[in-house]
Amino acid sequence: MSTIDYAKARELMVEQQVRPWDVLDPRVLDVLATLPREDFVPAAHRALAYTDIALPLAHGEHMMKPVVEGRTLQALALNPGDHVLEIGTGSGYLTACLARLARDVISLEQHADLADTARANLHGHRLGNVDVLHADAFAYDTDRRFSAICVTAAVDAIPAKFVEWLQPGGRMFVVRGRSPAMEAVLLHNDAGQPRIESLFETDLPYLAGAAPQPVFEF
Repeated sequence: MSTIDYAKARELMVEQQVRPWDVLDPRVLDVLATLPREDFVPAAHRALAYTDIALPLAHGEHMMKPVVEGRTLQALALNPGDHVLEIGTGSGYLTACLARLARDVISLEQHADLADTARANLHGHRLGNVDVLHADAFAYDTDRRFSAICVTAAVDAIPAKFVEWLQPGGRMFVVRGRSPAMEAVLLHNDAGQPRIESLFETDLPYLAGAAPQPVFEF
């Protein structure tokens, strides 16, 4: 049985998948090239840690493709002083990337077991500037306002509640619309007025509570 050279696989992921998809921000590339993604992938799928596919997690959740993670991080253009809210922790991999790029991260995960696993994964990499909360984003409330919000699952329409959590000048990465032609956007909170910047087309599972309402036809 061959052992996988994860360091080589990581290098190839960056050079053959992420960089060709116009992810050129050196800080983002450095994080993707140095953070061991395999440590965040469930054991059954670890051999696929650096492949160009979304990887399954418990409860029907998924890790996004590396190229989408790269584009997400680049779009948010995080500064070392930024305060970040992540909606949907999943495995904690993207959380770890955000934590490496920003001052601190609060991450919401609705499934207690995923939250526990993500905390352990993050603790294993000594990332002390992350707080993973077992919470449903639609039941969560806070007086804090964030520099950046990262939504890791799709929404039919961007919830106004999420926009309220942005500080003036803040930005939110979110994927919106209907499968299979969803649009990744960056919402800028310019002087309290949301401005939408279209980024790329993709297709993600919906955030719980954010799927389109079913239409009944008679």
